[in-house]
Amino acid sequence: MSWLTNVVRPKIHALVGEKKDIPDDLWEKCPSCNAMLFVKDLAADWFVCQECGFHMKLSPIARMNLIFDGGIYKLNATPKSVFDPLKFKDQKKYADRLKASQAATKRQDAIVLAEGKINGIPTIAAVFDFDFMGGSMGSAVGEAIVSAADKAVASQSALVIFPASGGARMQEGMLSLMQMPRTVIAADIVKEAGLPFVVVFTNPTTGGVTASFAMIGDVHIAEKGATIGFAGSRVIENTIRETLPDGFQKAEYLLEHGMIDIVVERAKLKDTLGKVLKILHYSTLRDTTGRNGSSGKASKK
Repeated sequence: MSWLTNVVRPKIHALVGEKKDIPDDLWEKCPSCNAMLFVKDLAADWFVCQECGFHMKLSPIARMNLIFDGGIYKLNATPKSVFDPLKFKDQKKYADRLKASQAATKRQDAIVLAEGKINGIPTIAAVFDFDFMGGSMGSAVGEAIVSAADKAVASQSALVIFPASGGARMQEGMLSLMQMPRTVIAADIVKEAGLPFVVVFTNPTTGGVTASFAMIGDVHIAEKGATIGFAGSRVIENTIRETLPDGFQKAEYLLEHGMIDIVVERAKLKDTLGKVLKILHYSTLRDTTGRNGSSGKASKK
């Protein structure tokens, strides 16, 4: 066997060359059409499949770069997670799940806050991170949304939230469910201050997030093909014992039935969001300064 190893193999290697190590992160498969996509090209297209148009997950930082003017923004601090208040354990301890998600995402919890300008309008953005425990809403996420609302009012900015969530975080029990009314109140504070509150639905947005702040925006925008709902379609079918329509809970279906105002492709999201904020901002100015841009008070002549 030594002649094969010492003579034949070197000659073969000389002819075909040594096998080079190829990084395993150069390509990504589309979850919808299974096309193999070059990651560099995919990132340039904001992670939208060039073959079928499927909108993949977009990281919070990439989304900030997409929506803010010139990709310029300032990250704001997010509240720390409530560390396992119920000592919850399923297959793993909640404390261990938190540590693992924090290590993997380098985030405190499932939301990122930032401030900048969109179409020249000062804006506070709250972007969910689905990679952090499925974007579930616990105490820290609720506190972050309250903090974002307070910041919007204090700085007279618009508030835009990008949910991507499986719903309330079961490991925090009632504490997570209490974030539903808290976030609704936070949204109402922004609207009562006469400031724009816009929700941009991304895939997926479900459960307690949908059933709280996400459905009370001034305007509801959704990315193309996003799944939006409360319970899963299988649960609904088993409950009502009927087959649901095709595309049920998709953004396009909700648009047809009046629950969503706009469905947009990701590449056009910044332009669409900018136009919406401009209209809402102009309406706010008219309400607060009067039709002619004056203070609304009678002038002395």
